[in-house]
Amino acid sequence: MPDVTVSAPRLALTEPVSRPSSVSERPASAPHPGLSGTLDARTAAQRTVGTPPGGDYPEAVAHLLGADTIALSIGTRTLLDDVSLGLDDGDRVGVVGPNGAGKSTLLRLLAGTATPDAGRITRVGGSRLGMLDQRDDVPEGASVLDLVHGDDETHEWASDARIRAIHAGLLADLDLDQPATTLSGGQRRRVALAALLAQDPDVLLLDEPTNHLDVEGVAWLAEHLKQRYGRPGATGALVVVTHDRWFLDEVCSRTWEVRGDGSGAVDGYEGGYAAYILARAERQRQATVAAEKRDNLLRKELAWLRRGAPARTSKPKFRLDAASALIADEPPPRDTLELTQMATKRLGKDVLDLEDVTVTVPRPGGGTRTLLDDVTWRLGPGDRYGLVGVNGAGKTTILALLAGRRDPDSGRVRRGKTVEVAELTQEVAELDDVGHLTAVQVVDAEKRTVVVDGKELTAGQLTERLGFTRERAHTPVRDLSGGERRRLQLLRLLVSEPNVLLLDEPTNDLDTDTLAAVEDLLDGWPGTLIVVSHDRYLLERVCDRQWALLGDGALRDLPGGVEQYLELRRAGVGAAGGGVSSSRGNRSAARSSQPPARPSQPRDDDTPPPASGPSAAGPSAGGTGTAAAAATATAAEQRAARKVVQRVERQLARLTAEESTLHDRMAADPTDYEGVARLDARLREVLAEKEELELEWLEAAELAE
Repeated sequence: MPDVTVSAPRLALTEPVSRPSSVSERPASAPHPGLSGTLDARTAAQRTVGTPPGGDYPEAVAHLLGADTIALSIGTRTLLDDVSLGLDDGDRVGVVGPNGAGKSTLLRLLAGTATPDAGRITRVGGSRLGMLDQRDDVPEGASVLDLVHGDDETHEWASDARIRAIHAGLLADLDLDQPATTLSGGQRRRVALAALLAQDPDVLLLDEPTNHLDVEGVAWLAEHLKQRYGRPGATGALVVVTHDRWFLDEVCSRTWEVRGDGSGAVDGYEGGYAAYILARAERQRQATVAAEKRDNLLRKELAWLRRGAPARTSKPKFRLDAASALIADEPPPRDTLELTQMATKRLGKDVLDLEDVTVTVPRPGGGTRTLLDDVTWRLGPGDRYGLVGVNGAGKTTILALLAGRRDPDSGRVRRGKTVEVAELTQEVAELDDVGHLTAVQVVDAEKRTVVVDGKELTAGQLTERLGFTRERAHTPVRDLSGGERRRLQLLRLLVSEPNVLLLDEPTNDLDTDTLAAVEDLLDGWPGTLIVVSHDRYLLERVCDRQWALLGDGALRDLPGGVEQYLELRRAGVGAAGGGVSSSRGNRSAARSSQPPARPSQPRDDDTPPPASGPSAAGPSAGGTGTAAAAATATAAEQRAARKVVQRVERQLARLTAEESTLHDRMAADPTDYEGVARLDARLREVLAEKEELELEWLEAAELAE
């Protein structure tokens, strides 16, 4: 399939080949008799729905791309077998499946950059296709502007509102003249994505587009794709491979599941991730019912065979054949994935505290940048916090401080006596030193046996229970896929039996089934958990509260969760570049328990950094004050604010105790409906009062700084 050369990395815009177009509904069937050459979109759509040639064609959805009975094997592994798929205008398809199942391969086949062993890929004439893959190659000497717009004149793209929106959403913090070789992995990803979106292809194929994007970037991309491909009357289609379940639910209208079980099948589902899970559960339930019926009949057949005399007549042979048919009809079991919760060591009252911590890093062009400015953050036993923020704001730095891998420039990190920290980093390269060992040997070197559910398990049994097949468990680490290496990293952490888990982007390279198993594990994790992730689904599932680094050197509590963080960013709160340019910045004080902590004492040189965006002078967290007010507050106002903080903290403590009592009373006698109703009404009043007090505390705390 010929390619049209463009300047963006990892981008292929291809013109269709002149061969028969697929005219199949989902799934695609055999080509329509008599069709040949390249069809225009309208004719293809009309013939797809079955209007006879020469008739009056009704308006119909245009068919864009088809896969007709394609098959592909790699070595002895069958990835795809007799797969037929179709894409029409307005389709937004999410592709899910286990790691190594063939999701990226399916995209390459649809894009024409790979060729199937059998079957064909067809596309309607006049359509353009663009694909974002996972490679990060950039040409030497190219700038960001070169990669995004090539040789286009500035006025050609700057006058386009759609292009300006892409710049604002993905490139706002980048210098367009910056050499591409100096970009980080996340920045390269955004540049390549911007280049692809600027081309506006009819069929857009995205392979893990949310990798390296922060929460804000993922939200922007979801909204952009919905506006482009999901609005009423939209033309074009989208196919995306991603493990981000929130993104799948937000963007996709259909789901393809690449099974990866050796059958080579791809199952289609209507709806996003939630609808896919429900439909898959129903299919599995129906399969279970059918299996139970089959088992009952099989037991009857086998019981008869045990009682009968096979040599007497020809009837036993018939019964033997029937039993064989039942056994042959038994489907192969799907690969099970079970992440087992390991025992944790006891945590004392004190866990980890950051006290008046400041961290600065050098700027590439000279000078320093303050990531954390006098931050206080206290973590208690059982705290479960998600950490979000703009790229480069210092999320990974906070994990390094908590793990003891880095010392603060000022302040201190207090560590409890019984704390055992385990950290999952983003670097799968840390397994390179054991690349010659198998997965079983790596786990065995950490701990030979682990007691799980009262049973002693060996390293081989552990790897099997954590989703490694026997073959993959004895495969050298250097030959494992990215998802398998990530899983092995997590397994090494768990066998060390920590009581504090620090997870830095734990969802990278994991498929959705593995993610669900990880969440199931973390749901019952009895220790302290800190998660840095752009995966909203994971954060909202396993964390009790979210905190944000907005790039202004401060750590901010988010009672409203990730949505509050996005609202703050839209309002222009925080620095766009991630970090303030000097040691002058907002001080941050945070505690891990309710009520919120008293802010640190102010200092004379506290000057809030300028916020980006038109609303820089607007309200800060919760809309309860302004940076300017905090900077100009008199000493008397600060003293009064600190008194308000103390009063509100006492009231919050009282309401929290009353809330706990109400829950206990409701649970004690749930059959007293009238009593429960009265308690529930009071509980709602308490929660509303707490919310008002928290807003009052935020306003007073900001003024007191």
